Amino acid sequence: MRLAVRVNGEHYEAEVEPRTLLSDFIRHELELTGTKVGCEHGVCGACTVQLEGEPVRSCLMLAVQANGREIRTIEGLAADGQHPLQRAFHEHHALQCGFCTAGFLMSLEPFVRENPEPSEEQIREALAGNLCRCTGYRGIVEAVGQAARETGG
Repeated sequence: MRLAVRVNGEHYEAEVEPRTLLSDFIRHELELTGTKVGCEHGVCGACTVQLEGEPVRSCLMLAVQANGREIRTIEGLAADGQHPLQRAFHEHHALQCGFCTAGFLMSLEPFVRENPEPSEEQIREALAGNLCRCTGYRGIVEAVGQAARETGG
């Protein structure tokens, strides 16, 4: 099937098998390997990208379902340098191995943009769909709060 998408602001066209997952298309066809594939069941959140500005699990979506739409991956999060959420993750030591980090960032970027003063409970609810095996979540919660204050509203 013919697929035409905008990824991180660039137009791409390709022939894909109807069963090609969006995660596989992004990683193998576009060679944007920041999007990770963890559980392949939509549970861990590592494969999260934004479709039309909303977080989606790319391992649960067929590439052809994105036809004609806008996708943003971690590579497109901060075209002008480091996004405040990325900076806050660094400052609060909110990552260790980094495998899950792109998924967290792509899931949480819309949240921090729309919530200038989230409570800890709201932050924990927002990150509940992403799993990290290396860190405690304290640094992640603190980073999200900081980034929300910097970018929200």
